[in-house]
Amino acid sequence: MPHDPDIDRLVSELNALGEGSSTRATAEDTAKLERWLHALADRGGSDLLLVAGAAPVLRVDGGVSGLGASPLDGADIEDAVLPALPSHAQRQYREGGTADASFALTGLGRFRINLHRERGRAAAAIRALPRQVPRLADLGLPSELDQLTRLPRGLVLIGGPTGSGKTTTLAALVAEINVRDARHIVTIEDPIEYEHTHQRSVVEQVEIGVDAPDFLTALRSALRQAPDVIVVGEMRDPETMRMAVSAAETGHLVLATMHTADAASTIGRIGDSFPPERQNTVRQELAMALAAILTQTLLPKRGGGIVPAAELLMVSYGARQHIRKNALQHLHQEITLTRKHGSFSLEDSLARLVKAGTIERTDALARAAHAEELEMALRG
Repeated sequence: MPHDPDIDRLVSELNALGEGSSTRATAEDTAKLERWLHALADRGGSDLLLVAGAAPVLRVDGGVSGLGASPLDGADIEDAVLPALPSHAQRQYREGGTADASFALTGLGRFRINLHRERGRAAAAIRALPRQVPRLADLGLPSELDQLTRLPRGLVLIGGPTGSGKTTTLAALVAEINVRDARHIVTIEDPIEYEHTHQRSVVEQVEIGVDAPDFLTALRSALRQAPDVIVVGEMRDPETMRMAVSAAETGHLVLATMHTADAASTIGRIGDSFPPERQNTVRQELAMALAAILTQTLLPKRGGGIVPAAELLMVSYGARQHIRKNALQHLHQEITLTRKHGSFSLEDSLARLVKAGTIERTDALARAAHAEELEMALRG
């Protein structure tokens, strides 16, 4: 590969920061990352996975396959990936053993990097980020989601496991507002994955570690900036949750993601994050502020690729009462009761995909939370 002065600069920066490290990156070490990412792009993959004891692995259409290279050790991974991180993330990794950051490579676009440790060795997961912000209609999600972009205020929670497309859906919701409405949008992300350009709205994007030290500090600052819409990339701690709820109560539209599977677990996760003596108060505040809960998952498409299935609860009086009483087991039935307001179940979404020939019936049944409801929907 041709000599690249940028790689030499990155190596110099790494070595300057590398006190106490047993490894030193070379230009060849850092060039490996570029070769792996070119292979990822050539195969149309979504992720590059680097784990000690294995060759580099690509995720393509949900499956994984090796690059056929020699197995890596932890030092190989650290030397190749660490120089791609900005200085604050390098310090974060050295001090805490994990770091997240975005990374741009000329000709290939942007990537999200998670460098971490497993069994005492470096490992990394690197995701290719689309160059264009997706539009909601292109994601294959139910059309009812558009109503979330038209809410004047309230808290919208987006749940799902890691890698379920929550950030992509969140970006698409922001894009709809940006194109259609004249509003002030502030996003708080770690790291920034999709870069929004100003359309009818003005969009400020705050990156944790670069523009603010943490979500709580960034959210406090955002509230002083007269925003109409606030996006919290992930609600990780109780005080950020409490402030997001407060912002929604005071007239802002707040969109936030959580690692949860359904409406009940989403509400439960928030309540359980607080000491027992505060949980009842938090539930009362959450019941007032909450506007909707969207959860989603990804399934393999027939013929290749992946597609999301989702569940949406538009919060009404009944759901608020269940949240106040901590009777979360009744939230699922509220989806049926509020269909006329735009709610739909995961089983409704799965049935649509099966009937459209997008996914296999067996895959839908394996993913359904209420298989008997899916069977009824498929017969309807």
